[in-house]
Amino acid sequence: MRSERMEIELEQATELIALTPPLAGEETASLLLARGMILARDVIADMDQPPFDRSPLDGYAMRAGDTVNASPDAPVTLEVVDKLCAGDPPRRNAVIETGQAVRIMTGAVIPPGCDCVIRQEDTDYGEKQVRIYRATLQHENICFRGEDFKAGSLLLGAGTKLNAAALGVLASAGVLHVNVRPKAKIALLVTGDELFELSPGKSLPPGKIYSSNLTMLHARLSELGFEPVSAVQTGDDPHVTAELIGEMLTQADAVITTGGVSVGEKDIFHEVMPLLGAERVFHGVNIKPGTPAMFSRCGEKPVLSLSGNPFAAAATFELLARPLLSALSGDSSLLPKKSSAVLAAAFGKKAASHRFVRGKLENGRITLPEGHSSGQLRSLVECNCLVEIPPNTQVHEGEPVTVYLM
Repeated sequence: MRSERMEIELEQATELIALTPPLAGEETASLLLARGMILARDVIADMDQPPFDRSPLDGYAMRAGDTVNASPDAPVTLEVVDKLCAGDPPRRNAVIETGQAVRIMTGAVIPPGCDCVIRQEDTDYGEKQVRIYRATLQHENICFRGEDFKAGSLLLGAGTKLNAAALGVLASAGVLHVNVRPKAKIALLVTGDELFELSPGKSLPPGKIYSSNLTMLHARLSELGFEPVSAVQTGDDPHVTAELIGEMLTQADAVITTGGVSVGEKDIFHEVMPLLGAERVFHGVNIKPGTPAMFSRCGEKPVLSLSGNPFAAAATFELLARPLLSALSGDSSLLPKKSSAVLAAAFGKKAASHRFVRGKLENGRITLPEGHSSGQLRSLVECNCLVEIPPNTQVHEGEPVTVYLM
């Protein structure tokens, strides 16, 4: 029996999707392979960084008191007693005394007894003796031990997404491996008897169309940091589709499908979900395009079913699949990012539901392309956002609107 579709608002749909629990457990990853992953535990520093007082520039380390009256007309002359480069330990056991200086390079250890560094441009670059042409202050040009972080301090908290800067911090603390949350394994299934899979030597049969959704959503998942564990195209047989989804769920944490979710004769998911013994969470969202989107749970695993129209699939992926990926991964950065901008030209079409149209956002203004049909993809190529048009509303030129950044 075909079930009725009861539409809910987008906010309700995303709230229900957000109830999906994050994946349990954790994995160990080397820093070189951990980019984009989420820390499962706090990381506590077990060392000071820097681990010693060091020079931030090439110059001379000395006592500030020796330079009080130094000037270009009356330079102070100091004896150069050592030379240190980055990585060198101090070669003198004695403390540097009044009247002495050490030639020092960027990153080198500040010798004992020195309380400042003068840049070499303010000297005569002397090797045995050096002339100092200006007064320096105590602690000038010294990077102090532990000024970045100290042993025992929180380096990065659980839930941090590991970008290049975070990984650099971990490397600077001598961390080799981190405990991270498992990355969600996603499977893709595209349905439709009308779809033709491109293969060498075969031309498009009459009545068929090439499948774009599989390639498009596979690429979008990859852009967001997920490599699909499987990506399959099939027809409109509910038993075959149910079997495929069941197989996918043995290796994937979630399945995203396109096609077969409306109320036509070939819209099969009202049969597929019962065959799987799945719980339907919602079927129908008050948005256009993509109204018939369906969200189900098969056991503990989610199945998100999107419209088969290419732009509808692309738009509802941004609005619904990204919240699902965020919930599974515990990664809020995957949620759609909203902003406000103004339309460069009016959009006169009204719809009873929330409408999302493609747009190009530049310098706070949105231009809209010519084509807005759910089946059109070409006009999406240059776009970088979805523009939200409220129900029964005509938006005028210069009027502010909400945009979802892609």
